[in-house]
Amino acid sequence: MTAAAGSAPAAPPALQSHDPVLAAFAAEVGTDGPVAVAGGRTRWDLGGPLAPGTRELAAPAGIVAYTPAEMTVVVRAGTMVAELHHELGARGQRSALPERVGLGGGGTVGGAVAVGENHLDRRARGTVAVSVLQVRYVSAEGRLITGGGPTVKNVTGFDVPRLMTGSLGTLGLLAELILRTNPIPAVSRWLAADGADPFAVDAALLRPSAVLWDGTRTWVHLEGHGPDVAADAATVGALGPFVEVEGPPADLPPHRWSVEPGRLRSLGRPAPAHGLPAGPFVASIGVGTVWATEPQPVADPPAAIAAVSRRLKDNFDPTGRLNPGRRIG
Repeated sequence: MTAAAGSAPAAPPALQSHDPVLAAFAAEVGTDGPVAVAGGRTRWDLGGPLAPGTRELAAPAGIVAYTPAEMTVVVRAGTMVAELHHELGARGQRSALPERVGLGGGGTVGGAVAVGENHLDRRARGTVAVSVLQVRYVSAEGRLITGGGPTVKNVTGFDVPRLMTGSLGTLGLLAELILRTNPIPAVSRWLAADGADPFAVDAALLRPSAVLWDGTRTWVHLEGHGPDVAADAATVGALGPFVEVEGPPADLPPHRWSVEPGRLRSLGRPAPAHGLPAGPFVASIGVGTVWATEPQPVADPPAAIAAVSRRLKDNFDPTGRLNPGRRIG
């Protein structure tokens, strides 16, 4: 069940924890004064600067439990994404969290979820919001709270994990998460070509892991069983002079934009449409994520959405002590 339109859920009740590590983190957060969690700082300025005088903490780290057969992992928020993926990779699995430094992957699991940035291969791995099954976070009152459950079918009430994903730590300070994992495909190939139409490539493939475009060059990521990948590579080869490459662009521009996928065709023109970056970019075709050299302007949300956001903040953080200065959306 989700919150009714125009309404905001009350913060869920606190649950006692017998984990001394999480209890110590909650005690460190305490009940007074502005406070924030600092991870790898790969997206530290997103949402605006912290208010002066904000106390910065580190979240607990470590992989608590991993059940490959059920494709779930319990991991603390301060764990590096690279460490998590190293552990998952040893059992032939991965997660939806971004892992490259240019995509926030130089940071922590909690930071990736708080920012809500998906992996470059979002279409194959799924979104971060869907992969987060349960969160344990410290509330503005310094209490440890659990939202969600180890499996989707066990969850009732409001979808707290999705509320926390992308909230920039303004509703609660993440301590521990249960994430859904997925198998690493048997075959993975990156192809690239100059001058190829990325939209034609995307339309010709059933489910590419990623199709990227910088206005001149097109990259496509193919994953799956060998015969399927070979067939897709032949399809792509008919659409341009594609050659095999090691991977996606080495350095993505620093700022992430969210754009309607249908508007991406206007990128790369001498005068792109209003609301699109004018400088260098890399766009994820079919998804709408664009990495650009300039930040995306922050527009005021519609009044109804702003009202719901205020009510959420008032319910979860009535004194405004969690990541003060950060603005969502």
